[in-house]
Amino acid sequence: MVNLEWYRTFKAVYKNRNFSLAAKELFMSQPAVSQQISMLEAHVGNKLFNRKSKGVEPTEYAKLLNNLIIDALDRLENVENTFRAKTQDSNRLISVGISKNLFASIGSVLISKFDFIDFTFADSDSLFALVDAKKLDFAIVGKQYDTFDTIYEIVGKIKLVMVAPISLDTTEFRQKLKADKYTEIEQWLNEQKWYSHDARIPHIKIFWLHAFSKKRPSMVPNYIIPSESEMLELLSKNSGVAITWNCNARKYIKENKLQLLWNSFHVPEEFVYLLTAKNNNQSSFFDTISKELKLFLGNRL
Repeated sequence: MVNLEWYRTFKAVYKNRNFSLAAKELFMSQPAVSQQISMLEAHVGNKLFNRKSKGVEPTEYAKLLNNLIIDALDRLENVENTFRAKTQDSNRLISVGISKNLFASIGSVLISKFDFIDFTFADSDSLFALVDAKKLDFAIVGKQYDTFDTIYEIVGKIKLVMVAPISLDTTEFRQKLKADKYTEIEQWLNEQKWYSHDARIPHIKIFWLHAFSKKRPSMVPNYIIPSESEMLELLSKNSGVAITWNCNARKYIKENKLQLLWNSFHVPEEFVYLLTAKNNNQSSFFDTISKELKLFLGNRL
């Protein structure tokens, strides 16, 4: 039966021309190397190395054998190393920073791919500072940070949209929207119950700025629920409207819990960036996260 360890030992001895150096490379004792070469010689029926004063010299048969096995052995070792790296990656703890508002949708994407993740919730500037200080492995942010010590990649776009529960009658609103009657649209919206994830209503202010060219909405939020996912869940069971990221709304719309009330073309899309420190030896993680986020964020409502 072929013993692959014999051929690995043969490769190391052939390369180093020395049993001691081969033993160090293989983390074996020199007698163990000598024994494996002797067993391989017995198996192939030919002498492979001639001893010299300093090391060994391969025989003509050893040169032939090396030419026959080297490519196959290199491919096998590459497969083994790749498999080992993937196994180690899957069992390694990584730290990922993300805003609390995006975690509900993007968090599940990462959880499905990695076994161990330590999540940190913060705003983009705080997450950048943590990555720059090498206190976080990765950050998913809404701003571009182009510095010497960090690298980034655009992984998708997100957009603020207006949603409402399926039970809400939006016939009047849609008629006004179709006719571009923005004063009446705003009046209708002001009459609704409003949900927000933040007392400062940042999403609503941004939406109003672009949709109505106004810095401050006139309405007051009825319900302030710090978790955007919980906000959407409660909205789906009650009456009212809310502004949320399209990636967060997608699940509820597909499940027929919420309806897309207004996707204004005046409201711009925003880039999402994946950020990490340079030279952190985690390129495989970065590539995997980037790929998964591009697939997820590439889907539209």
